[in-house]
Amino acid sequence: MNKVILMGRLTRDAEIRYSQGDASTAVARFTLAVDRRVRRDANNNDSQTADFISCVAFNRTAEFLERFGRKGTKFILEGRIQTGSYTNKDGQRVYTTDVVAENVEFAESKGQSDGGNGGFAPADRPSPSGAAGDGFMNIPDGIDEELPFN
Repeated sequence: MNKVILMGRLTRDAEIRYSQGDASTAVARFTLAVDRRVRRDANNNDSQTADFISCVAFNRTAEFLERFGRKGTKFILEGRIQTGSYTNKDGQRVYTTDVVAENVEFAESKGQSDGGNGGFAPADRPSPSGAAGDGFMNIPDGIDEELPFN
């Protein structure tokens, strides 16, 4: 089975081209920056690293990326790994590995991607009714037997 699921941000706007001929096909090439899990180095410091993965998408998926594939946008991608090779102009053999994106979806809302917090400022959040100053509801005295826990 050859299946890949990635979540990361575009390193730059997706590059879209259309094939020549009667039935032109949209082809999108892009690089996804995917964070690795946090590792501790020898000095016990957390270090964030990322892999930069070359991806390609075709047809409707490529057209989706043409509309929405902007630098920094976070996507979830589902696809497969594809390897290949070609001979460059110097006669050297070049090996390639790409992820062919079969499905691409947004991984966060527009408010989150713009650096906001989902469109809510802490002051905009409604407070629960009957909340005390500490954010917890006041429970009236004398109803201890009615509570479903001790």
